[in-house]
Amino acid sequence: MLGRFLEFSLATPDIQASLDFYTRLGFSHAQVGEAWLHPYAVVTDGRICLGLHQANIPAPSMTFVKPGLLKHLDTLEELGLAFEYRRLGNDVFNEVGWFDPSGQLIRLVEARTFSPSKRVGTDTSLCGYFLEIALPASNLDVSKAYWEQLGFVGMDDRDDPLPHVSCTSDYIDLGLYDPSHLRRPTLRFEVDDVGETLVRLAEIGVSPSGEIPSPLRQTPAAALVAPEGTPILLSSGTQA
Repeated sequence: MLGRFLEFSLATPDIQASLDFYTRLGFSHAQVGEAWLHPYAVVTDGRICLGLHQANIPAPSMTFVKPGLLKHLDTLEELGLAFEYRRLGNDVFNEVGWFDPSGQLIRLVEARTFSPSKRVGTDTSLCGYFLEIALPASNLDVSKAYWEQLGFVGMDDRDDPLPHVSCTSDYIDLGLYDPSHLRRPTLRFEVDDVGETLVRLAEIGVSPSGEIPSPLRQTPAAALVAPEGTPILLSSGTQA
């Protein structure tokens, strides 16, 4: 329905600071095109691509590629989607965006904005194995149904110490969380040993600085905050 996941788009006031941070963590650069006029870069660990935009864009956003975007708009509107904006025409890079029930921005663009990376998902960064984009959802049932109509498969993850609804797809996994546990969109990773990971991060000058959700405070977990403000949650024992 949405097409292929492209990137988690992030607005950054200092793209070099963000690039340096993710590079130190072990992310790789992807080759970007010329779709955007503002400074733009992409980093990846082979499983998640982060689009760094030095511009005043609505962010963070889930960005998907939908070839032939114009011909799909009617179908999307029939689902009840109310577009927040449309940038369409012969002289622009076609793009539409709207918000999910909890206020998460979803963007569709007509073509890729960077070249596919050759990095494989098993070549993890210092953050470990990328699990999902974790989203606060004010009504879990409503949000689950919403993402399911967009092609995701939702199910309660009862084995995780941090309760949530897991929404999976062929290209990206989302987690829906109670806002009392997770207040902002967050990148969630699994590591084998949180203590050892923190030692390795300290060696490159990265210290934990974010808020750990209350259900994880008695378990091995740590939180980082990227220069542009993106929360990164590291925990152990969640991967199936």
